[in-house]
Amino acid sequence: MNIEKLTVLALADAMLASDGSMPGLTAACGRVFGMSPLWTPRICAALIERTGENFYHFSRHEIAGILLQLLGRGDGDVDDDEDDVEDDDDIAEQERLELPEVRRYCIDPPIRPPTAAWVAALALPELPTAGALAAWLDEPVGALDWFADQWRLAGDKESRLQHYHYRWVPKRSGGLRLIEIPKARLRRLQQKILRQILDLLPPHPAAHGFRRGHSCVSHAALHAGRHAVIRMDLKDFFPSIQLSRIHALFEKLDYPSKVAGTLARICVNRAPQGVFRNQQEGGSIAWAERQALKSPHLPQGSPCSPALANLCAYRLDLRLEALAHSLGATYSRYADDLAFSGDLDFARAAERFHIQVAAIALEEGFRINTRKTRLMREGTRQQLTGVVVNTHPNIARDEYDKLKATLTNCMRHGPASQNHNNHPDFRAYLAGRISFVKMVNAHRAVKLQRLLEAVEWTA
Repeated sequence: MNIEKLTVLALADAMLASDGSMPGLTAACGRVFGMSPLWTPRICAALIERTGENFYHFSRHEIAGILLQLLGRGDGDVDDDEDDVEDDDDIAEQERLELPEVRRYCIDPPIRPPTAAWVAALALPELPTAGALAAWLDEPVGALDWFADQWRLAGDKESRLQHYHYRWVPKRSGGLRLIEIPKARLRRLQQKILRQILDLLPPHPAAHGFRRGHSCVSHAALHAGRHAVIRMDLKDFFPSIQLSRIHALFEKLDYPSKVAGTLARICVNRAPQGVFRNQQEGGSIAWAERQALKSPHLPQGSPCSPALANLCAYRLDLRLEALAHSLGATYSRYADDLAFSGDLDFARAAERFHIQVAAIALEEGFRINTRKTRLMREGTRQQLTGVVVNTHPNIARDEYDKLKATLTNCMRHGPASQNHNNHPDFRAYLAGRISFVKMVNAHRAVKLQRLLEAVEWTA
């Protein structure tokens, strides 16, 4: 970055710490340069006209970019990530205006814009500084820096310097999934962020996963008795949500950039290289998935990740619901499972519908796992998240019969004869499966419960 860009950044810092008025901006120029250049009134007036009432919503890089343009310094690129700003017709054709040497830097924080009404209504904790965040989390500032520093990585996944334990588990559809379990002290911080910030934010109504009062059954029930049901799956849902999106979310909640960045880094993780060395565990996963896990992402196993995933998918849910509504269809999402259903009009358009969904998902930073896309028409089994929805939510007949046979054989021949997968607590495993049946269809679970109670369990 050259000296001119550093100069306008120093000027932008002083301006953002002023009251944003013409006298305030003029005085900021005088403080930075030790005098007021001749161009000061003209540039300040043009800046006010360009930004209007939204002055404090611009970042220091955006203000600096505008200043570079107004001073005749090209397109105003200060940072490669910043958006270009349109040329000002009155200033752009003039010669390059002289930039004096910086005499004084502004260390005052920028004035924050007024809190939006919807954010104020949430009554979130006020955390204006990193010190306030540390006090709220009951940790020293240095400890927060340690927990938020995801670059301090050791090669060994079991190193004491790591904040997570790692475990590979097989996916039902094949392949492996990395479970990242935060250690006790970090988990306590994440749980407080979840309970006192994230739980206060409402996800989109179409989201049924990780929400109180919602379940896979409430998700599936919305699509019962329809002519056509489409099931789609988001690929690598948690790893695809990166640090920048989490940071932007906390900034949207009116937290300063420093605080938002610390909160975001506490909630994300970068898997160390040692996790992928063993070919039997993670060494065989796809390159793209491995790169996502190596970069700061939402870890599957953190208490914050489900709520953050729902919030980061809000725009996706909003757009997919509007798409479904345009065809008279219904949309809902359970974690990474997308479901759409409708009657005859939707059934006629269903063959091409998945292409539009994939395009929207890609624009919102997600990818569709096309191998798992299913179009289920009337007359075939329509099943979502393990629930059959052809007429009403129900358990699949073959699954019910298999569970009933297992319980019957447990009663006749003893439970050890049926524990083929060596479950450490086979009784709890069977009780859990019966509970799922009860959640879907309570009437059918009654007989299964009686069979379970008739089994003789040894000590």
